[in-house]
Amino acid sequence: MNKVILIGRLTRDPEMRTTMSGMNVTRFTIAVTRTYQDQNGERTADFINCVAWRKQAENIAKYCTKGTQVAVDGRIQTGSYDAQDGTKRYTTDIICDNVTFLGSKSDNNNGNSYNNNYNSNNNDTFNDQPQSMPTSDISEDPFKDFGEEIALSDDDLPF
Repeated sequence: MNKVILIGRLTRDPEMRTTMSGMNVTRFTIAVTRTYQDQNGERTADFINCVAWRKQAENIAKYCTKGTQVAVDGRIQTGSYDAQDGTKRYTTDIICDNVTFLGSKSDNNNGNSYNNNYNSNNNDTFNDQPQSMPTSDISEDPFKDFGEEIALSDDDLPF
């Protein structure tokens, strides 16, 4: 089984091209934050190359820019080529089956999120208008208005 699910932010604006056969292809890179911290207490990120095809490629190029947060569902594809200097170079890309737009950095400030649940195998179901969906601002403590600390015993927990 070859299945990948990633959430990250675009590191630059996506680049869309059209193949000689007329198919659209968009390449983009997302930064995916690692779950652990380094020795300095900072989180690092992996920069992962992604490729989308057809209508999905058009939508990514149209609606996404540098900083947009996306969820990518796809598969890993490896390849190789001979560079101009004669060395063999290896590539690893995520071929996108589904890309969901989670929002841009500016959207996180005003609570907007755009959802593009477009399956590349179904060309008939895409709605050209992004849908606004509410999101939660996680930079703020959601329990700040509850007052004093609540004491719980192990007997209060259902597990």
